[in-house]
Amino acid sequence: MDSAEIKALDAADPLAAKRKLFALPDGQLYLNGNSLGPLPTAVQQRMTELIGQEWGIDLVSSWNKHGWIDLPTATGEKVAALIGAAPGQVICCDSVSINLFKLLAAALQLNAGRHVVLSQADNFPTDLYIAQGLDTLLGKARCQLQAVSSENLLAQLNENVAVLYLTQVNFRSGAMHDIAALTAAAHAQGALVIWDLSHSVGVTPLELDKWDVDFAVGCGYKFLNGGPGAPAFIYANKAHHDKFQQPLQGWMGHAEPFAFAEEYEPAGGMAQFLTGTPNILSLVALHAALDVFDDIDMAQVRTKSVQLSELFMSLITEHEVLQSLQLESPSNAQSRGSQLAYSHPHAYGICQALHARRIASDFRSPSYLRFGFSPLILSFTDIGKAVATLAEIMREGKHLDPAYQHRQKVT
Repeated sequence: MDSAEIKALDAADPLAAKRKLFALPDGQLYLNGNSLGPLPTAVQQRMTELIGQEWGIDLVSSWNKHGWIDLPTATGEKVAALIGAAPGQVICCDSVSINLFKLLAAALQLNAGRHVVLSQADNFPTDLYIAQGLDTLLGKARCQLQAVSSENLLAQLNENVAVLYLTQVNFRSGAMHDIAALTAAAHAQGALVIWDLSHSVGVTPLELDKWDVDFAVGCGYKFLNGGPGAPAFIYANKAHHDKFQQPLQGWMGHAEPFAFAEEYEPAGGMAQFLTGTPNILSLVALHAALDVFDDIDMAQVRTKSVQLSELFMSLITEHEVLQSLQLESPSNAQSRGSQLAYSHPHAYGICQALHARRIASDFRSPSYLRFGFSPLILSFTDIGKAVATLAEIMREGKHLDPAYQHRQKVT
């Protein structure tokens, strides 16, 4: 594709103006929104108010005066609009890992006659670790993780499976599951479902109520742009409310937390998923970050996501020097999320060489180079520049520079 065609794509982009809502440094090409979303300018402004006035001056009165106590619910309702959930089914709190523990324990209670947790062998590690931890805690008679390849999931669904426990978009390859089809298949076998939406929320249209999903989680710091360590969210279908008791029984999940009762009585609905005191600084940041989605059609976001990745793939094929990159993502756009993964023996060095040229991507073990496509901040011209720079690095052998071989703690 030539430069004129790329410029035409930018001229026709209905989301182009959204880039102005982010505090992106000049000259930075950011292909890493699937790891950490960029900073929205609204978050900068909101944090200044929070620190200067609410925390700095109003102090403890801000729990009531500025609605801090209601932020988990208020922020959850903003997320609900992005995942196809009716009000009263989403709350923001804690991390994905902690929320998975809550939901997995709840699902096992609801399906107490069964014990198998069916997952995917290359699911995100934290999802597997949480299930392994419950397996150890409860014993295999009550919780037994069974991790299989994605191709074998349907074959392994049977009367012993309590929970189908999956991530929609694979963190390495970007391969994307069909939530509606797998949820229906699980329900047909009497199993519940828990979906991790961390790599899909904010870039993929989701209809959890329509698809009759039981439970879901997702993080706030990737495509939702809530900042490093932003709170995660929990979705629980209203059909299951008040039929279980999640095990992390902290005071904020009590029916009357400020009664300070000695015995635990769970709050109704989503509030029982709260545990400790809400993290107000990070909740305020996420709440403000979600404003960028207020007038957005998620179908348009998905369309641009596909266009960006298809352009990237197409431009890769035009450079002979880039043919050593092996595509590890599905070539069919409908089968992948908003990212592409390429394997290469020197993937880490390539990633570091790109960073040195202000193009953010990331590396995933053992040899994956990942590129994330955030439709609200990326232009098609950005994609052209990124691929051209990648070709230059490979042509000149810059990725072999010893300075780029040292593995940092965060890759």
